[in-house]
Amino acid sequence: MTDELEQGSGVIHQDIIDKVKAELPADEILYDLAELFKVFGDSTRIKIICALFEKELCVGDLSVLLNVSQSAISHQLRTLKQARLVKFRRDGKVIYYSLDDDHIKNIFDAGYKHVIEE
Repeated sequence: MTDELEQGSGVIHQDIIDKVKAELPADEILYDLAELFKVFGDSTRIKIICALFEKELCVGDLSVLLNVSQSAISHQLRTLKQARLVKFRRDGKVIYYSLDDDHIKNIFDAGYKHVIEE
């Protein structure tokens, strides 16, 4: 009775359910993906990511550019670093931040295109 509604279970197409279940990523991967998308849930972090598309920047420059305190920028950069979205390099006393890799631009671009669609 795979294609019929089983009494009380709500299952209509068990073969489809089995196929989809076999294709779903592991729960741990889905959890990590959800955590990644949470990082994109803050407008200051999004602005930082946009700025870093253009050029690597230090905390002071990001602070002036975005009109946000240096401590707030540092806090957001820490979150972005933990999510492996930004990397940094030191030049003397100054630390410069940049995007970790091209995947970030692809993720952002896909979301941006979705948002501006009519």
